[in-house]
Amino acid sequence: MRVVLISTYELGRQPFGLASPAAWLRARGHDVTCADLAVGLLPVKAVREADCVAFHLPMHTATRMALPVLERVRDVNPSVRLVAYGLYAPLNAEYLRQLGVHEIIGGEFETALAEAVEGRPAGALIQLERQAFAVPDRSTLPKLERYAHLHVNGERRVVGYTEASRGCKHLCRHCPVVPVYNGVFRVVPGDIVLEDIRRQVSAGAQHITFGDPDFFNGPTHAMRLVEQLHQEWPEVTYDATIKVEHLLKHRDLLPALGRTGCLLITTAVESTEDLVLEKLDKGHTRADFLAALVLVREAGLHLNPTFVPFTPWTTPEGFRDLLRVLLETGLARSVTPIQLALRLLIPAHSLILDLPDVQPLLDGFDPAGLLHRWHHPDPSVDQLARRIFELVASRQKAADPPHEIFRQIWQLAHGAAPPENFDLIPRAAVPYLDEPWYC
Repeated sequence: MRVVLISTYELGRQPFGLASPAAWLRARGHDVTCADLAVGLLPVKAVREADCVAFHLPMHTATRMALPVLERVRDVNPSVRLVAYGLYAPLNAEYLRQLGVHEIIGGEFETALAEAVEGRPAGALIQLERQAFAVPDRSTLPKLERYAHLHVNGERRVVGYTEASRGCKHLCRHCPVVPVYNGVFRVVPGDIVLEDIRRQVSAGAQHITFGDPDFFNGPTHAMRLVEQLHQEWPEVTYDATIKVEHLLKHRDLLPALGRTGCLLITTAVESTEDLVLEKLDKGHTRADFLAALVLVREAGLHLNPTFVPFTPWTTPEGFRDLLRVLLETGLARSVTPIQLALRLLIPAHSLILDLPDVQPLLDGFDPAGLLHRWHHPDPSVDQLARRIFELVASRQKAADPPHEIFRQIWQLAHGAAPPENFDLIPRAAVPYLDEPWYC
């Protein structure tokens, strides 16, 4: 079979969502073309000749970007078999079928995708059975240099990406992992992960991002991997995503992360308002976030918090408090401005819909937008959210530095400039990846 695998966006990373199924399909003798439209063009000739075209849909942005490409693929090859796989495929199954997609696969997709290509439909939308993983095949993907880089101490490092686990044990209400995995967590064998890293380091990677929803869902597995990583490549650094709750629970492991080359920990703080955190079922409080920040810094690590600052429960004072916390903790320079403009995304099947106080705020489902539209009970919060988003979008387009955009956000929210000591924190001292989007 001639198969084209398409990725539209994977957070500035070389697409794991193409490399992993490519290995499975090639092992079965299929002719696979990988097309990463984030850094290249649609391979029209390969699409025209394909028996199957499969779209990887790992997040909302990628799915939105895939919709016009899906239409173009149908125009180029009307008889081609279309498959959608990844987290957002089952969440949007009905709409994707309306657009002509034949097979939709969520969860542990590799086995089911290979069978779908061979004409054996998976049946269930979500596949959670354990599978025998294969080392991702990145041989025909664009070079790592074409993707996001890590910036640290004035140095620009080539970044690789892998996954040591998938799914998540937790049930945060707003998370797209939850409707698919529903608390199920799957470990990728260590030898597979290390071989994937080995090949990326050989291809020039100087830093590795572990893309697990939570690296400490399996702390023993995670620590065994980073110890081996550091032993084999002591000069290679890495970053990972870890819940605030796990940073506190496994505080004894944080020094070992620093010792083995971890530079950066991303954590989904979401809000500094305890009511919002309770509604999202995040498992931490404002105080927990601040305590975790201290622990991470004591271990010599940098924390990269992410936020959803505008929710149905956000208050104007709560947003101003978030800005104050970032300023007082020195995080203002390291938080990407778009993180201060995001509005809660409520996709189809979101657990947010189970909250009774959300129902009166819903303004209908937008199929093309792939989300439930909602309004805040206080119109001034919606107005503030719009103004912040417009400010960030315009100032990023004008290439203003992040600290200057933060200053303007503060001015808009407080009606006054931030304290004079704001400029004392140099961003060059904070490691960061030059890809600002997170969803």
